[in-house]
Amino acid sequence: MSVPTYSLSDGTTLPAIGFGTYPMRDEDAVSAIVSAVDAGYRLLDTAVNYGNEAEVGEAVRRSGVPRDEIRVTSKIPGRHHAYDLAVSSTKESLQRLRLDHLDLHLIHWPNPSQGLFVEAWQALVDLQKEGLVTTIGVSNFTEAHLQRVIAGTGVTPAVNQIELHPLFPQAEMRAVHERLGIRTEAWSPMGKRQAQYDAEPVRAAASRLGVTPGQVILRWHVELGSVPIPKSATPSRQVENISVFDFSLTADEVAAITALGRSDGRLFGGDPDTHEEM
Repeated sequence: MSVPTYSLSDGTTLPAIGFGTYPMRDEDAVSAIVSAVDAGYRLLDTAVNYGNEAEVGEAVRRSGVPRDEIRVTSKIPGRHHAYDLAVSSTKESLQRLRLDHLDLHLIHWPNPSQGLFVEAWQALVDLQKEGLVTTIGVSNFTEAHLQRVIAGTGVTPAVNQIELHPLFPQAEMRAVHERLGIRTEAWSPMGKRQAQYDAEPVRAAASRLGVTPGQVILRWHVELGSVPIPKSATPSRQVENISVFDFSLTADEVAAITALGRSDGRLFGGDPDTHEEM
C-alpha cells in the first residue's frame, strides 16, 4: 500500500497515516509492528511511557525496510520536562530503540502545573540542531501551551498529536494548527470504546462506498488533514486500516460525521490544562 505524505513546516514529510503501538509489549509487539510495516505503514508511534521502545526498534531492524524509509516517533514523559532530563530522556530513548536518531520526538503532555514544558521544548530545539531528532513536536498541547513554547524559543512545533475522533473532532484546535502551520496527528482516531461504527452517517457512507465503518472514520481523518494513528495487532485489520486512500467522502459526509462531536466527547476527561502524566 502506497501512503501519501504531508510536507511539514521544517521541510520534512510525514506519512498520512501512522501505526500506534500502545499497549503492545514483548515479542507479540515486535511481530505486530513488523506485520504493520509489511502492510505499508512507515510511521511508527511509541513513547517512553508505553514501555515498548525496544520492541519498536527491533521491529524496524527485522522489517528489512531501509531505516530512512521509516519514521519513528517517541515522546518525552512529564517526569523528564526539566531541560537536562529532557536531553537525557531522549538519549535513553535512542539507546532503547538502538537507533542513532528519532524521526519525530514529542512532549507527551504539557503538565502545566509543573511549569517546565518550555524547558522540554528548548531541549528538543537543541537536540534537533545536534541531529539526534529530525522533527520536533508536541502532544496534547492547547493553543495557550503552543503560544508559550513559540514565545519562549521562537520555534513552532511541526506536529501536535491530540485526541481526535468523531465524538471529539477538535475543530478549534485544527483551526489553530492550520493558522500556525502545525500538522495535526490524532491519537485514538476511532474513539476506542466510543467508536461510532453504528452512527448513521458512518454507516451510510460505508454502505455507499462498500467499505467498513472503520475505514470511513479513518478516511474522515484524511479528509480533515489529520494524521490518524490506529493500532491493531491483527494483520488483516492493519491492511484494512491503511486501505483508505482509494476512495473519498463527500463534503456532506465529512460534515455529518463531524457533527457527531460532543462537548463531553473526550475518552477519559484528559483535559491538557489539568491532566498530569508523569
